[in-house]
Amino acid sequence: MIIAAADGSALGNPGPAGWAWYVDDGCWASGGWPHGTNNMGELMAVLDLLQQTAHLDEPLLVYCDSLYVIDSITKWMKNWKRKGWKKSDGKPVMNVELMKALDEAMQGRRVQFEWVKGHAGHPLNEAADKRANAAATAHQRGVEPDPGPGFAGSSTSHPSAAVGQVEEEPDLFSDLEDVALTDEEHVVAMERALLTDDVRADRAAVAALLHPDWRGIGRSGRLWTREDVLDEIGPIDPAALEVVSVDRLGPDTILLLWRAVADGCSTLRSSLWVRVGGSWQQRFHQDTPEG
Repeated sequence: MIIAAADGSALGNPGPAGWAWYVDDGCWASGGWPHGTNNMGELMAVLDLLQQTAHLDEPLLVYCDSLYVIDSITKWMKNWKRKGWKKSDGKPVMNVELMKALDEAMQGRRVQFEWVKGHAGHPLNEAADKRANAAATAHQRGVEPDPGPGFAGSSTSHPSAAVGQVEEEPDLFSDLEDVALTDEEHVVAMERALLTDDVRADRAAVAALLHPDWRGIGRSGRLWTREDVLDEIGPIDPAALEVVSVDRLGPDTILLLWRAVADGCSTLRSSLWVRVGGSWQQRFHQDTPEG
């Protein structure tokens, strides 16, 4: 069995970006773009690994710290492809050229994906992360990154990956800055953003909305940390957001109470938003199932 880790890195999201996979010091590869996203790097790392091992008759175990990548390949891709590479809301799948190439590269392969926590001391993940970051840094300096030795006898065919789909990927929150919203309206808009696939599929976008000390209580009573959410968040089935109340608790504190209805289930949700350095971030969230 071939055992490898794949990782991506972006200096800014988007910004100079890199990707890398790592088996050992004599077998690894990296690359990147002057302008890309972290998710692009995560996906390309896996794609290049699949293509460089395509000529080998061995199963492949891939360690990833991105659930977005793992779930895209193992859970969501089949339905996206069946729907013409559209998401459940009818919008185009993000990074579709990479997704199509991954779908092709997975055909007939024996591949197992295993999630690992990033920056937690996993030796293969740390080695891949180091090389992905070095590739992003190289593009930041305007030079080509070290491609690495790779697998002997391999060949690759990377798609013309670019930020977004056909058009340039927009700033996910730019539309909120172009309209004169009250603080209360802005908080509601940010809460709605957390329900969209575009935000939920982008770890950096979710991180920007959650306070560093964020905590949450789920429907089951589970206590969630910010890292728990960032590790597991992903696209969901559409859910309606019905605002119940928006209460100003202080100059920089707003409590939002709202109801989510999805698949016939109703959940009462409360979110505490605080303003930090001019930006609103969710500080606490709780879900309460309704009968």
